[in-house]
Amino acid sequence: MPAHAPTPNPLDHERTHLAHSRAALRAMREDVQSLDIKDVTANWVNAAVLQRQIDDRIKALADLSHTPLFFGRLDYLHAPGADLAEGAGGERFYIGRRHVHDADGDPMVIDWRAPVSQPFYRASKKDPLDVSLRRRFGYTGGELTAYEDEHLMDATETARTSKLLQAEIERPRVGPMRDIVATIQPEQDEIVRSGLSGSVCVQGGPGTGKTAVGLHRVAYLLYAHRDRLARTGTLVIGPNKSFLHYIEQVLPALGELEVKQATVDDLVASTGVEVRGTDPAEAAVIKGDARMAEVLRRAVWSHVTTPAEPLVVVRGSRRWRVPAYELATIVEELRDRDIRYGAAREALPQRIAHTVLVRMEQAGEAPDDRVQDAVARNTAVKAAVKAIWPPVDPAKLVLRLLNEPAFLATHAEGILTDDEQKAILAPKPARSVKAAKWSAADAVLIDETNDLVARTPSLGHVVLDEAQDLSPMQYRAVGRRCTTGSATVLGDLAQGTTSWATASWAEALRHLGKGDAVVEELTAGFRVPREVIAYASKLLPSISPGLAPVESVRETPGSLDVRAANTPAELDAAVVAACEESLAYEGSIGLIAADARIPVLTKALEAAGLPHLDPGEETTATSRLTLVPASLAKGLEYDYVVLDEPAAVVDGEPDERTGLRRLYVALTRAVSGLTIVHASPLPPQLAL
Repeated sequence: MPAHAPTPNPLDHERTHLAHSRAALRAMREDVQSLDIKDVTANWVNAAVLQRQIDDRIKALADLSHTPLFFGRLDYLHAPGADLAEGAGGERFYIGRRHVHDADGDPMVIDWRAPVSQPFYRASKKDPLDVSLRRRFGYTGGELTAYEDEHLMDATETARTSKLLQAEIERPRVGPMRDIVATIQPEQDEIVRSGLSGSVCVQGGPGTGKTAVGLHRVAYLLYAHRDRLARTGTLVIGPNKSFLHYIEQVLPALGELEVKQATVDDLVASTGVEVRGTDPAEAAVIKGDARMAEVLRRAVWSHVTTPAEPLVVVRGSRRWRVPAYELATIVEELRDRDIRYGAAREALPQRIAHTVLVRMEQAGEAPDDRVQDAVARNTAVKAAVKAIWPPVDPAKLVLRLLNEPAFLATHAEGILTDDEQKAILAPKPARSVKAAKWSAADAVLIDETNDLVARTPSLGHVVLDEAQDLSPMQYRAVGRRCTTGSATVLGDLAQGTTSWATASWAEALRHLGKGDAVVEELTAGFRVPREVIAYASKLLPSISPGLAPVESVRETPGSLDVRAANTPAELDAAVVAACEESLAYEGSIGLIAADARIPVLTKALEAAGLPHLDPGEETTATSRLTLVPASLAKGLEYDYVVLDEPAAVVDGEPDERTGLRRLYVALTRAVSGLTIVHASPLPPQLAL
């Protein structure tokens, strides 16, 4: 190159690669759109399935203008997998959310989940993993505007915190939750890429990224085990609809469109009963106790009776007699096989018919399978089966347990105390399943009974978020959905806000049926500013002794502001003023308050001319303030949070520990700043 030629601008080179990559992605999408399936499908069913797969592929190849196609670059010293002794030259890879190749099939962007991409998250000065250069890219509105280099093998270059990485973590949050694929940390990546065969439990305090880790783990598993999970299915379980709406765009942004989402209430809705009632806290805790599983098991199997009369089967002019003791032996054998009640009931007529066929053969006849099936359908056999092993309707059985003291006492003897039995009995017995005012805990009991009668189908992988709030019986309901699969359990023991919140992950995993799951702890905080998390952590000794506090990597001076008001009227005005101040900044604003305070604050905001959203409604550039009841704040995050009257949040719960845990959740929703406004004294723990 001549001496007077200008030095090439690396940013121009990268922008050119971005433009070519976008063109290649468009070509990939157009290739799929042009597919003609008329001559390759045998019938309309196959055609519909194939067309749906094509439509999903087209959606997955969409170029999202405001989403960077690639966010990093790796320059390897040697070609990955090459024999280093041969002196093979290095290779360059651009790391992005999905794979993109050119017309010749050569990769232009490598999927972040591919093995060759892993060093982008794991490489360091101490262990460069054969990476000579790691480059991060900065974007503004989808346009590549900056880059940042780390020469991992250059001993003269000191390790430093990436400013682009920090900026991406702190980028204002408007709209639903976004992926963290560009900012995954080494300890998070290790969990994300753990294998499908084992279950993982992630204990993580506020802002440690546990939800994002769980979602990215699903995306990784679908990449690494797509065929298997396509057959068995995946499911993400969240605490409520608002939370699921908040996270629902993360996986589609990573090209994964088939993952279903649900709450635990959704899972047990298949019981067919309508939840219209609520339980007192004491009753809910008992109904959610794992001991109820044994009560239900006893009640179901109590329907099986020991035969007292022989069975006579008439076929033509012959009568075949099966003595009562032989029937009893068949029944005991089926009970000892440890199979579902319904499966054993279906097997009983065939076992009886087989005994009759043996009699026939001993008498010189030569019956075949058709004769056995005919005997199994014989009127006398069907009558005997109905008497010995009657069908069980799960909803009717649970209704009977909760309405008939004697029936409950029989099957709860030695399991529940007399007082516990009284606590779960309906105060006013219902006449029928439809008339009963079922609670959410009742629906879980029916789901358990359903599984005792007929096995619940298992998925390949289940992600359970905010798991600390589930009861033992709810854990069992989730565990039934992944008996032959694996699970990713996410939660924070300090944020357990139900009366039945789990005390330890070992206990929770045992109820889930995943006692061998590996428990990982995330303690590095990337979301909540250091001042804010340190303030909230004052509550930890009271709400979860022994739990390690989160160490935030983000130091944001001035991110915490505590303001006192003198009167309730001043409180409302001060809260509105704090919201107005927060709206002067970029990003989303959450006004979090005790549930009982929501109507008052709604009026105050309306009087001030401040429109607001409800949780679950999507924030936009022009509508950024959300009024959040404290009971729905878990799992959500906002750039700026205004917290109304902490004492009211605590007082809104049935006991102090639960109230302080609810307050801990509310205190830790902020990404950039937290303003606390109070008229009543703050909880003494926060004054320490």
